[in-house]
Order: sequence, then structure tokens, then C-alpha cells
Amino acid sequence: MNKYTARIRRKKKRIDNLKTFLVTAAALFFAILFIMPIFLTITNSFMSASEISANYGSVFATTKQGGKVFISKTVNLKFIPDIVSFYQYYTVLFKSPEYLFKFWNSIIYTVPIVVLQLAVATLASYGFARYDGKFKRVIFFSYIIMMLMPYQVTLVPNFLVSKAIGIYGTRWSIWLPGIFSPFAVYLLTKFMKRIPTEVIEAAQIDGADEWYIFSRVNMPLCKGGIAAISILVFFDYWNMVEQPLILLPDSDLHPLSVFLSKINTGEISLAFAVAVIYLVPPMLIFLYGEDYLVEGISYQGGIKG
Repeated sequence: MNKYTARIRRKKKRIDNLKTFLVTAAALFFAILFIMPIFLTITNSFMSASEISANYGSVFATTKQGGKVFISKTVNLKFIPDIVSFYQYYTVLFKSPEYLFKFWNSIIYTVPIVVLQLAVATLASYGFARYDGKFKRVIFFSYIIMMLMPYQVTLVPNFLVSKAIGIYGTRWSIWLPGIFSPFAVYLLTKFMKRIPTEVIEAAQIDGADEWYIFSRVNMPLCKGGIAAISILVFFDYWNMVEQPLILLPDSDLHPLSVFLSKINTGEISLAFAVAVIYLVPPMLIFLYGEDYLVEGISYQGGIKG
């Protein structure tokens, strides 16, 4: 009986080890698959213009009239440049200020939206989490409906409203819809509802008013959630494309995310360098806030021991 039990355990252990190996191999495969484009972009940004054209010229071939041509020639994916060149970065940073203007446009749009959306969301979420009632439930349900709608559905209403109030073609046509987006309100409300009521009641017994409870009790407990939401909101608006195309007819106001898709054939060698520069802020924010992001998603509220 003992030999039979030991054999069963060894067999189960081998099966578990095989499952672990297969899951690890699959995770490694998909990790490499997702990281490869980023790695390819970074390494190709150090290639010379002639090498870029030799490897990827067929992808961007055009007719004399400027139209696109389908070419079945296989693209040469090259990870290591023959000669490391920094000329693309020199051109982008010093000889072509237009790229930097678009980069600063991205920052000008994204940072105020993140800060003000969180300011609105923290106050609104506190009200939704602390108070109950039929009217509150109707409003919160409306938030959920708006959050579930793809942004493309709301582009036309945003266009009509911005025209009506006279902000069409200005930065406010991007800022206002972003500031009052329901995404942060919904997530932060769910986060605040997980805070134990005993914590709030203890503060009330000590004589704390609503502002003190909001600022000194709720906000510290929601720090991880606020950090996680701010990272997600930053990524969302840093990569926006549809909103500027519809609401900003002046291309000088477009962010770099829109401008990247408009780089013409003669500047393909610069596209990789511009893309790398565009990747720097999101990468730094993710690397710095990774722990906050995980904590904000997994933390269930309350006081951690």
C-alpha cells in the first residue's frame, strides 16, 4: 500500500512538473512575442537611413502619384545594426523641432487630464461610496453605461458639443471630455467601497468631519488605487489618436501619437527614433509604478497588517 501511494505521488509530481514547464514555456513564448516589436524598434533606431531603406523600403513603397503599392517582397527583420548610428536622434532632437513640439503637445494634453480627472474622480467616488440612495444609483449606472461605450461612439456628441460651446479646434476640446471621463470614477468608487465601514465609524467617533475622513482616512487607504488609475489613464490618453483627428483640425496642435502615423517615406529612418523617444515616458512610469499598479489592482481595501 505504501509503495502504491508513493508511486501515485511520484506520478502526480511528474504531471505537476510537466504542467509547470508547459505554462512557463507558453508564458515565455508570449513574453518574447510581445517584447520583440519594442526591442526591434529600439535596435532599429540606431541603424543608418540607407540600412533602414534596404530592410524596410518595400513596406513603404509608393507610386509617383503618392499612392500605396502592395509589394509581396519579404521584409528583412534585422535586430542588430551593421553600423550603430546616432544621426536619427540628432536629427529629431536638434534639427527637426517639429517632433519635439508634438512630443510636448502629448504632455500638455495628458498631464492635465490625468491630474484633473483624478481630482474629479476622488470627490465623486467618495460621494458614491459613502452615500446611498435611488438618485445615486441612477447616476452611477449612467457612469457604467458611458464607460462601456467605445470612445468612437461619443466622438460625434463631443464634436457637436465642442462646436456649440465654442471650444472646437482648441485644447479644451480634448481636455474637457478627458477630465470628466467616467473610467476613473467607476474604478475608484469600487475601490473605496472595499474600505471597512469600521474605519469610517472610528473616525466619526473621534469627531472627524467629512473633509477629514475624505482627506486623512480615505485618500491614504486609496493610495494604491489612485496610483494604478493614474497610470492607466496616462497610458490611455498618451496613445490617443481619434480625439485629436476629429476635434483638432489644426495639425500644429496634434500630439506625437497622431504625428507618428503621418511620417512620410523620406523620413522612415526617423520613425524608429521618434517611436523610441515616444516610448520613454510610458516605460519610465510603468517601471516606477509597477508595484503601485499591482497593489492597486489586487488590494481589497482596508488596513494592511
